[in-house]
Amino acid sequence: MNIDNVIKNLNTQNDTHIVIGVSAGPDSMALLHSAITNLNKTIICAHINHNVRTESNEEEKYLEKYCKNNNIIFEKMKIDSYKETNFENEARKKRYHFYEKILKKYNSHTLMLAHHGDDLIETIMMKIVRGSNIEGYAGIKMYSQMKDYQIIRPLLYFTKDDLIKYNKDNQIKYYIDSTNNDTNYTRNRYRKNLLPLLKKEDKLVHLKFLKYSQTLQEYNEYIEKVTNNLIKETYKDNIIDIELFKKEHPLIQKNIIFNILKNIYNNIDNIIKEKNISDIIKLANSKKPNAIINLPKEYIAKKEYQYIYIIKKDKEEYNYCIELKDKINIDNITIEKISNCDTSGNNVCKLNSKNITLPIYIRNKKNGDYIELLGTNGKKKISDIFIEKKIPKSIRNKYPILVDRNDKVLWIPNLKKSKYNVKKNEFCDIILTSYTKGDEINEKEKQSLNSIYISIPIYISMYGCCKF
Repeated sequence: MNIDNVIKNLNTQNDTHIVIGVSAGPDSMALLHSAITNLNKTIICAHINHNVRTESNEEEKYLEKYCKNNNIIFEKMKIDSYKETNFENEARKKRYHFYEKILKKYNSHTLMLAHHGDDLIETIMMKIVRGSNIEGYAGIKMYSQMKDYQIIRPLLYFTKDDLIKYNKDNQIKYYIDSTNNDTNYTRNRYRKNLLPLLKKEDKLVHLKFLKYSQTLQEYNEYIEKVTNNLIKETYKDNIIDIELFKKEHPLIQKNIIFNILKNIYNNIDNIIKEKNISDIIKLANSKKPNAIINLPKEYIAKKEYQYIYIIKKDKEEYNYCIELKDKINIDNITIEKISNCDTSGNNVCKLNSKNITLPIYIRNKKNGDYIELLGTNGKKKISDIFIEKKIPKSIRNKYPILVDRNDKVLWIPNLKKSKYNVKKNEFCDIILTSYTKGDEINEKEKQSLNSIYISIPIYISMYGCCKF
């Protein structure tokens, strides 16, 4: 197997234009040369000047001249400054942003990068030490499908020495990045200390790692297929249903959590740790009805009875108090006036306007709120009722309560009635019903409605409140 044969047989999805990320180092120069020699495509050389070494400008000029001499389109970007503490992560984000811009400019769907067999070994070993999932342990993929394009890394069959020999045989000039010897970088320590030991055991060890990587990728593809089907059942509206989640195999549980976090953190490298996944699984198995754990980037996982919410720490809650004229919808609870109703459950409230002070309002709970219960001479704290009914903490402070102008609690929709609810054969001139999203009221009730629909955006993804 040689480099040129591999390049000739690449699946480039019939693209007429191919974007190649080129640094002017031996790896990318070998890839660029082989591509322009063996692919009947328009090649775009995309170069990023990271601006951290004095040689960077010289390398940029050399590459620009090389492209001009070989009739290659040259696109460049210079990074003027870095703001994040993690230089490697920030540089990576800026690189890919630039690549995607160039792909779009030339209507290309193929990006080629020069990662090689040594890079694969280093990446796999780093993932094993840090901890990851199957996809992470597999290291670098030869073909990676992104949203609008694919990434091809055809040099994974070859070592750094193979690429240097290729350049020498073809008289290709290249530059060596001096920062590759800086052992402050984790990868460089693996390269300097671990790689020579592995190659001493087997000079073709990179091919063994490639086989290992491909095997894990095959397993991961199957697990992902299963996970994607099950995640739709266990994770809805940004909420994990603990009972459904716990029915799954531990491996599937890990992958469900990983995929949820990957979506939340938008695939940012090195954010999700194995500990984050195991902590959420422990939270699901905890006997505590309510608990919170911290996650990276100011997120928390919050358990409330049978549900887990993964949210930002700083989500605020706002108070509300709205006059009920005809119909109000608060998140998934709808409260509305109707003309008649034969049922008498906690989802129906019947009032005599002479026994209360109009108008009536829908508001959220206040500290110290209590309700004088129907059929008893006693009263009960609303907070105690919420606990008994296992209403999640995050919803308790926003749950709709019906009060009159004197702030007497008349009804907790779907949960409890007050003594102000009239008995079955007594006169009433106000009839209210409540139902949750997905429930239906009967046709007779629907026909009796002559209402204006008021939507109160109390929740955004269950927690983000809006003022109104």
